[in-house]
Amino acid sequence: MKTTVVIPNYNGERFLKPCLDALEAQTVKPARIIVVDNGSSDGSAELLRSAYPQVDLIETGENLGFSAAVNIGIKASTTDYVLLLNNDTEADPGMIEWLERAMMRHPRAFSAAAKMIQLYHPDLIDSAGDLYTVIGWGVNRGNGRSVSHYRRASHIFTACAGAALYRREVFETIGYFDEMHFAYLEDIDIGYRARLFGFTNIYEPKAIVCHVGSGTSGSKYNSFKVSLSARNNVWLNYKNMPDWQLVLNALPLALGVFVKTLFFIKKGFGKDYLKGIKEGFKRRRELKRVDFKACHAKSFLLIQLDLIYGLFAYTVDWIRRKIS
Repeated sequence: MKTTVVIPNYNGERFLKPCLDALEAQTVKPARIIVVDNGSSDGSAELLRSAYPQVDLIETGENLGFSAAVNIGIKASTTDYVLLLNNDTEADPGMIEWLERAMMRHPRAFSAAAKMIQLYHPDLIDSAGDLYTVIGWGVNRGNGRSVSHYRRASHIFTACAGAALYRREVFETIGYFDEMHFAYLEDIDIGYRARLFGFTNIYEPKAIVCHVGSGTSGSKYNSFKVSLSARNNVWLNYKNMPDWQLVLNALPLALGVFVKTLFFIKKGFGKDYLKGIKEGFKRRRELKRVDFKACHAKSFLLIQLDLIYGLFAYTVDWIRRKIS
């Protein structure tokens, strides 16, 4: 047993039973399942204590956010791998087995992402790992495409932490999830950081997970989510790009902000988006930037090329979705 499962939970009582029952049916059993409850008031803790006594419950007493919750779970684990899993997921029986196999094939991999399928639209992909682009957009690779796509294992920019296996010892080298992020883009942030230190992130399509999506936040777009994502987007770039790279990418990043501003104005969240951008710039110096001197020199070039490729891949994917 090489894997500890960590599930952050906030008022997700309605999701916990199918999520945990799917883990019980795994072909490779996890060594331990930890649910970190962020001060739920919906009976989540009571359900776990009564129906799932084998699950280790850690109660924070308040909503500390995704990053802090998973950090608590990771630090409580002792296994080679840690599987981070959203509470609104249902994993296929072979998920852990296939993710472990992928990590063993790639000893320099920090993370292995599962193929996430939309639970209510099982013919569509939710995420096949994350792209990050030179215009500063984080993208769920393959979102909305048919499940017949993304059938090959591959290297990816970062893993979506909704269903991904992480090599636990790497956290000691690169640090843990940034708790200032609270939630959103924290998985791209840490995967980006791992790449700066010379690690890779991979995608394993045989590891299948069905995902409700926005199970905790409640909707794809809302004021809280839009504002936090915008703020964290500024922080993601500031932390992981040295000054010369920020200057190099200044124009495409500005273009990305401009287009998203127009998009969110149309959606009715323009003020929320700009509020998040403003807070991101205002508080950026509170962050701990990556120690760029400790990073692998070639990583900067490889990442810059990936940022450009990410925009190309996203554009092609978007066009294919529109014409299919």
